[in-house]
Amino acid sequence: MNIIKSDQAHYILDENNNRIAEITYVESDESFIIIDHTFVDESLRGQGIASKLVASVVEEMKKQNKKIVPLCPFAKAEFDRVLDYQSMLK
Repeated sequence: MNIIKSDQAHYILDENNNRIAEITYVESDESFIIIDHTFVDESLRGQGIASKLVASVVEEMKKQNKKIVPLCPFAKAEFDRVLDYQSMLK
């Protein structure tokens, strides 16, 4: 599955170009973002897609040298679960 990256979201499209999974965030200032939403279509659940979306955002923010505030409950749970993400917290 191909994760597409835009300015405020990372997402996956189906064959009809509909978003079937996404993670969205807002840039609070130049130094950090706030993850505010994660969605995975029912047809993809149980495949670790949401975790892959969080990982994609974390990787991108590392490149941009930005910290993350995981406001979305799923993203917060991922940050609590994955110790490597702790250094990215604001």
